[in-house]
Amino acid sequence: MSHPHPELSPPPPLPEGGLRVTPLGGLGEIGRNMTVFEYGGRLLIVDCGVLFPEEEQPGIDLILPDFSSIRDRLDDIEGIVLTHGHEDHIGGVPFLLREKPDIPLIGSKLTLALIEAKLQEHRIRPYTLEVAEGHRERIGPFDCEFVAVNHSIPDALAVAIRTPAGMVVHTGDFKMDQLPLDSRLTDLHAFARLSEEGIDLLLSDSTNAEVPGFVPPEREISNVLRQVFAGARKRIIVASFASHVHRIQQILDAAHEYGRRVAFVGRSMVRNMGIARDLGYLKVPPGLVVDVKTLDDLPDSEVVLVCTGSQGEPMAALSRMANRDHQIRIVQGDTVILASSLIPGNENAVYRVINGLTRWGANVIHKGNAKVHVSGHASAGELLYFYNICRPKNLMPVHGEWRHLRANAELGALTGVPHDRIVIAEDGVAVDLVEGKAKISGKVQAGYVYVDGLSVGDVGEPALKDRKILGDEGIISVFVVMDSSTGKITGGPHIQARGSGIEDSAFGDVIPRVTEVLERSAQDGVVEPHQLQQLIRRTLGKWVSDTYRRRPMILPVVVEV
Repeated sequence: MSHPHPELSPPPPLPEGGLRVTPLGGLGEIGRNMTVFEYGGRLLIVDCGVLFPEEEQPGIDLILPDFSSIRDRLDDIEGIVLTHGHEDHIGGVPFLLREKPDIPLIGSKLTLALIEAKLQEHRIRPYTLEVAEGHRERIGPFDCEFVAVNHSIPDALAVAIRTPAGMVVHTGDFKMDQLPLDSRLTDLHAFARLSEEGIDLLLSDSTNAEVPGFVPPEREISNVLRQVFAGARKRIIVASFASHVHRIQQILDAAHEYGRRVAFVGRSMVRNMGIARDLGYLKVPPGLVVDVKTLDDLPDSEVVLVCTGSQGEPMAALSRMANRDHQIRIVQGDTVILASSLIPGNENAVYRVINGLTRWGANVIHKGNAKVHVSGHASAGELLYFYNICRPKNLMPVHGEWRHLRANAELGALTGVPHDRIVIAEDGVAVDLVEGKAKISGKVQAGYVYVDGLSVGDVGEPALKDRKILGDEGIISVFVVMDSSTGKITGGPHIQARGSGIEDSAFGDVIPRVTEVLERSAQDGVVEPHQLQQLIRRTLGKWVSDTYRRRPMILPVVVEV
């Protein structure tokens, strides 16, 4: 198995007749999925998603793929193929289209409807091409065939990309539910047909590669939901992803069966479920769904609320309910269902929400104590089955953390893919398919691009480090006024602390030291403000460290008069 080396240099020009595959996100992480295919000087992008921030990225709203490696080649992009409508696959599209709004978007009916609604908020009207399973479209030099796959959102597609260099199959996110709610199976017959033609490189979803066996059918959740609904005496509040149409359908069915009305809470939930209903993917009995404002007129035993926040997102509806910061107040006897998985890295945030809800008297049902979620990603048994059907000549695991990628690679090896034909890459690593063999050729820049409010890419790792220090240790500011001609102090030092746990009165012990250092520097002819700031920072920092064992941010200000 080949894998990247940290010292990889930029890839050389692509050999004539070769195909280059460069993931810009989704490898070594859960989210931010984006892969660039290059042939004959033209580019095809598959997915453009976002990653959601973790605790060590304070203030960040979203994390985007790094577009810098393709920014000067936007005119070479033939289109963006979207495999399905989850945020980790479509959330970055508006930010790429800001740079070139006329890049065509190719996807299924529901996927395009979701991204078009999102783009309206950015005032972008995209060029779109709707495709479905079985369709075959020529997109520049890329001959693309679309294959139905089952996932936790309707209308998901895999894509087979044919070029003279060979055929590459990108699975997108998929599983092999044999009893899907919409009867839309992963089309194993189509994959077998592609296998007969010859799959030169397979890019396969790795998210559940460590999980043995097969994913249970989605419909198994229905009986559990019925039991919960039958036992609930007051309101039922369900938190789910705003795009999990199948899960919401089962909630609606249970609510209808037990005589409850349903209200959607949260902008993305209202928008997405409205789209799904209008397109016929969500079957809603007449009168079942009501506006949240009408719930006060109904008894608690007839109410179901469906909201976002299943991952503990601080601004989502469920988190705000747990913090008593929402118009909907949790009361004793309410039932809350977290109908989703735990995305790695979100565990602490989710359990914080569960504890907050429990504190107010809610009965919280989640994956840890009831079967209210099944995964949307193929487990190891399904992947083995899939590889035996596809028989790829080369395999490149995608969509997962390092442990998932390696586990997926091992599964491929077990089914007979030669070890030297399995490529474990990471974001930015270019993999060239030349004369039937895939190998790493170099690496391009593919770091995190942070979205902070209206700012995109302006916040970097140094700023995040400063935010961490401010959050963990606080800040101490020092204000000094200095005579510019003599270097003597004419005012201060004035020291104030915020968030450090140190009282301002405590600085009486260190002010003489700071004054002494500054006076000595004046005698030595050191009067440049930046140098004086450094002296203040070192003197005060050492005192705080020795006295309190803390390392707050120290912000010295020297004013010349």
